[in-house]
Amino acid sequence: MHLGIFAKTFPRPSFAETLDAVASHGLRCIHFNFTSLGLPTMPERVEPQVIAGIREACVARDIGIAGVSGTFNLIDPDVSSRRDRLARLPVLAQATRELGCELITLCTGTRDPEDMWRDHRDNTSPGAWRDLLHSMEQAIGVAEQHGIVLGVEPETGNVVSSARKARQLLDELHCSRVKVVIDPANLFHAGRVERIRETMEEAFQLLGTDIVMAHAKELPPHGASGSLAPGRGVIDWNYYFGVLARMDFRGAMILHGLSEADVSPGVQFLRSKLGD
Repeated sequence: MHLGIFAKTFPRPSFAETLDAVASHGLRCIHFNFTSLGLPTMPERVEPQVIAGIREACVARDIGIAGVSGTFNLIDPDVSSRRDRLARLPVLAQATRELGCELITLCTGTRDPEDMWRDHRDNTSPGAWRDLLHSMEQAIGVAEQHGIVLGVEPETGNVVSSARKARQLLDELHCSRVKVVIDPANLFHAGRVERIRETMEEAFQLLGTDIVMAHAKELPPHGASGSLAPGRGVIDWNYYFGVLARMDFRGAMILHGLSEADVSPGVQFLRSKLGD
């Protein structure tokens, strides 16, 4: 297991400066988003010189790319927007492979028309689930063509709102190219922080063998995830690291959802758990 961070945690005038900030904390991998280059998360095209520049900047600092963000609303009620983003996915997939990475992370989406992370009453409807399966089937076709893996993350505000829903999705798709990004902080609704250990145990029992990336985001006592350095909230980090170690998890543990000022204490805390 190795520590990394969302590159966009460090907004800088250039990508090289972003990587310098990453390296200054002793981190050697990132979760990359094309917004770090001033491009959309899902660009319409990526010029070869852009790919070359990213690779050169990463190699110069010995920083790897653990995953590439492909976050868009997979069940967007605006069907044209959904189709547009799916049409851009092959561009992102090709860029991901050219960057030496095999993982694109997705957002399973919501029926909310304005915020793809916000819950909506129609997220539990049969139509929302059908749209998710349809979008995922198209995404799987792209993944197979380009030899990449798609990472979906249970999020309380999305159609895949729990570990059980994630397990259902994996079972219905029956595709080895669909894996899970686990973030315990996203398994709890705001104001309903209960049964921390039990909820985490259930998630790992259901999803453990399919986890491809782990997120390190803290959960405050009031239950609105993010905004705190790891170790300052209620996540059971001893259990989290312990179960990942027992699984022999060798992927990346990615920090996000914290301010730049909290990166140093967050990294220090996580390294203490890793025994670094």
